[in-house]
Amino acid sequence: MTSTVKPDGVAGDSSRLNTRANLDQAGEQFEAIFVRMMLKSMRQANLADPLFDNKATEQFRDMQDQQLAQTMAATTPLGIGEAMTDFLGRAQGSADPVVTRVEPPTDSEDGGS
Repeated sequence: MTSTVKPDGVAGDSSRLNTRANLDQAGEQFEAIFVRMMLKSMRQANLADPLFDNKATEQFRDMQDQQLAQTMAATTPLGIGEAMTDFLGRAQGSADPVVTRVEPPTDSEDGGS
């Protein structure tokens, strides 16, 4: 199977997104990447000079941040991965988006007249 790339840089073959499980996995991975980039950006904002800073410490911190980002995406997601999953699901027409709708109470529920 060959995959074509459109002029905008998006691959034309999106058949792997046809199942909800694949969409959910893509959303979780996207969220992990997003959280990792956020952590990296936070680490680059040097608020003080580190006392013990060398390449080994930096490499270990990067690995720790990567694992932390994956764990955060899997256990306490921010919601950006789910939003992407719902968007792709609607675009593909293969997955049912999760819709949360708050209905106003009716007169019989709120004890009205």
